[in-house]
Amino acid sequence: MFIRHRHDLIEIRRNETMRPPKQFFVYIMTSGPKSAVLYTGITGHLVHRVWQHKNKRVPGFTSRYNLTRLVYYERFFYPDAAIAREKEIKGWRRSKKIQLIEAMNPQWGDLAADWQNQFKPQAEAEQREIPHSA
Repeated sequence: MFIRHRHDLIEIRRNETMRPPKQFFVYIMTSGPKSAVLYTGITGHLVHRVWQHKNKRVPGFTSRYNLTRLVYYERFFYPDAAIAREKEIKGWRRSKKIQLIEAMNPQWGDLAADWQNQFKPQAEAEQREIPHSA
């Protein structure tokens, strides 16, 4: 990279520091009210991960138990803090997890109910745009 002026160097440094910070989320999914199964997970892209759960794109526990309702989440800026929190919550008794959920979401509503248009996979978006011949 060739830098002509001090101003160019300052601009490069500004652009390097202006990157959005990474985020990590610890979240809890369920299939229904309090008596339902709870799943605690961690992700770097909450909207995408919730979309995967809702559309059963990842085979396993959450798709088998129909865990499609986001009832709790926390945001972190350091991965080690998020991992520690996930492990902490996973080690709790169910009653303590319920208290945590109800502190943020007393009605157990789906916190991602209005997120359906926030994440659309590229391949699916392209398929919708291609007109089908009769």
